[in-house]
Amino acid sequence: MYDVTIIGAGIVGTFIARELSKYQLNILLLDKENDVANGTTKANSAICHAGYDAEPNTLKARFNVEGNKMMEDICRELDVPFKRIGSLVVAFSQEEMVTIEELYQRGIANNVPNLKILNKKELVEKEPNISPNAVGALYAPTAGIMGPFELAFALAENAVDNGVELLLNNEVKKIDKLEEGYRIYTNNKEIDTKYVVNCAGVYADEIHNMVAEPQFKIVPRRGQYFLLDRIAGSTVNSVIFQCPVKNSKGVVVLPTVHGNLLVGPDAQDLDDKEDRDTTDDRLEYVRKSAYKTSEKIPFNTVITSFAGLRASPDTKDFIIGEIKGTKGFIDVAGIESPGLSASPAIGKYVAQLLKNIDGSFKENPEFKSTRKRAIHFMELSNEEKNEIIKKDPRYGRIICRCENITEGEIVDAIHRNVGGTTVDGIKRRVRPGMGRCQGGFCQPRVIEILARELGKDFTEIPKDGLNSNIAIRETK
Repeated sequence: MYDVTIIGAGIVGTFIARELSKYQLNILLLDKENDVANGTTKANSAICHAGYDAEPNTLKARFNVEGNKMMEDICRELDVPFKRIGSLVVAFSQEEMVTIEELYQRGIANNVPNLKILNKKELVEKEPNISPNAVGALYAPTAGIMGPFELAFALAENAVDNGVELLLNNEVKKIDKLEEGYRIYTNNKEIDTKYVVNCAGVYADEIHNMVAEPQFKIVPRRGQYFLLDRIAGSTVNSVIFQCPVKNSKGVVVLPTVHGNLLVGPDAQDLDDKEDRDTTDDRLEYVRKSAYKTSEKIPFNTVITSFAGLRASPDTKDFIIGEIKGTKGFIDVAGIESPGLSASPAIGKYVAQLLKNIDGSFKENPEFKSTRKRAIHFMELSNEEKNEIIKKDPRYGRIICRCENITEGEIVDAIHRNVGGTTVDGIKRRVRPGMGRCQGGFCQPRVIEILARELGKDFTEIPKDGLNSNIAIRETK
């Protein structure tokens, strides 16, 4: 029997797994997908919010501000890209400046440090490409940007290093209460566990309902984005929001940690929890809305568009806690924005909840806070590159010319303890296919390397999920 089973290997589930691995526990991290971070974590704005947006005295406000303070150190520990570039909420009228003042006061109530209201001159000094219609902004210097799926992979690797077991491609179908603990039935097996942590994203309400009466509903809220080429990355210097609207913080314009420009999302409530399609009308809405922020966004440099789903709860706040009358079953649900920012603090809080429920957790004296560092070949000096190539010539072979990714980096990503086994899994880990051609040139070579290293046929390598095969048969 496992001590703890965590359902959902997104950013929150992996943070909880890593935090619990600080104790001497038998932990299972379970997910229905073919890889870690294949839900909301793989398609979001990648922002570490400052914390002024959430209503005071909510879980969102508390964990956002706490998580923001923790995030940079954790990313440094786990060798994950993070930049604290600050954010701006821009007003385009004097009426919107009233909203800016309200956000400022909310941020003060939430203990967000160093907030400042900027006039137009100060705003233009920070953002020369801002629309001439802007009249002022709220500036939050503690906001940042990061690699969300890179962080989830790092957390999962570190958790596995510390004894956590990862089980993918297992969808929870049913949960029974036992005399002590729970029995989880997946599409593949039965799992007995003392405690359960429900981090199932858009499916968290359905997991909850397997053991208790319905208490909340999760609505999948789709957001669509444009990703622009690196030549557009310097269009803005900060994360730039427009004044918020009812269901959304509005369309955001921001640089990414890898130098691209990201624009989006919209907000559209759906019934289908798997609908990640992009649509012409909503992307056009994103484009027109973004021009309000800056007319200088070069949409002719778009390299891809994508959509993600946020788990929006009808409670309007995070749902985190033990289900009443269901001992040791912890809901961690409705983790929409600012969920990424809040995730380090949520992980710590949930681990403490379980520790208090059990009363006998013992610290893991062999806990390692770091993971094996990856070689980022193009960031090395010429001397370092030569030394690496002498040891392993595969680092001298460029596979992805857009992102300058070597065969050695791809092979390393395959053979890590939470290694990539799909084209998109490798793309998210080390970026071949993330550049201007979106894998048009490097994808066949990535498939060849995956097949060789995993001992599989070329046709067995999927794009992402189990049934997303790319190659059908050899033609010549």
